[in-house]
Amino acid sequence: MRIIFMGTPDFSVPVLDALVTAGHDIVAVYCQPPRPAGRGKKDRPSPVQVRAEALGLEVRHPVSLKTEAAQAEFAALQADVAVVVAYGLILPQAILDMPVQGCLNIHASLLPRWRGAAPIHRAIMAGDSHTGVCIMQMEAGLDTGPVLMRAQTQLAPEETTAMLHDRLSAMGAQTIVAALDQLPDLTPVPQPDDGVTYAAKIDKAEARIDWTKPAGEVDRLIRGLSPFPGAWFALDGVRIKALGSRVAHGAGAAGRVLDAHLTVACGTGAITLTRLQHAGKAAQDADVFQSGAQIAVGTDLSGD
Repeated sequence: MRIIFMGTPDFSVPVLDALVTAGHDIVAVYCQPPRPAGRGKKDRPSPVQVRAEALGLEVRHPVSLKTEAAQAEFAALQADVAVVVAYGLILPQAILDMPVQGCLNIHASLLPRWRGAAPIHRAIMAGDSHTGVCIMQMEAGLDTGPVLMRAQTQLAPEETTAMLHDRLSAMGAQTIVAALDQLPDLTPVPQPDDGVTYAAKIDKAEARIDWTKPAGEVDRLIRGLSPFPGAWFALDGVRIKALGSRVAHGAGAAGRVLDAHLTVACGTGAITLTRLQHAGKAAQDADVFQSGAQIAVGTDLSGD
């Protein structure tokens, strides 16, 4: 099929690779323009742009798709379908209507649960037992279109957003290839009204750990915000990111370190920190971190 691919971050790259491997004709790749990044704040191309250029594909990054010129350029590609995954721009109705088979979105949740910007984070933070990906026929509403195909997976007990991100990216790549192969025979299934939830964009204000919360909730916050923005606590006035954890046995004053393995008491129960990061330094497994930090039993991690 003649496909316009629309995506920007790392999550989208395996999907592009899968479409190319499957033999589809990628007539153009749309992604967000290069942004300033790194210490030098030099413009850095997105992961999709880097991969597309390595594959010899045409890359476009308009700042808007609402102009007549941008829409004319899109229409001239005469695509059978557009595949959209974490692109970053709203597609106006004129764009949605242009490909013969419409625009298909790969969404990282089991719709209608977790419509919106941060479905992977929110699934972990909410303690969902399973999640997955949906191939959705796009329409004007926010992730409201009918679903053509879905795939489901269980969440592992210590899974972080980074881990689930990679699994769902690979799952999305496999599922969109299957959906395109079966497209003439697929029936779009409208999303039910029951079970709708919204995955609001992660606010950095959510990231500070409140040790008075139950252990399960603290654990899900840490794993759900790992690696970005990273749940954090303060130690001697310095922010430490907690990037991995598990629920543990133990009790004590909320925020107190209970043992040398960095088990920390919560409002009810306790968690063990498994991966941490000092500001400006690389993340480390807890045993390596603790060999340097030497956080003593009884230390209060709830202060400023």
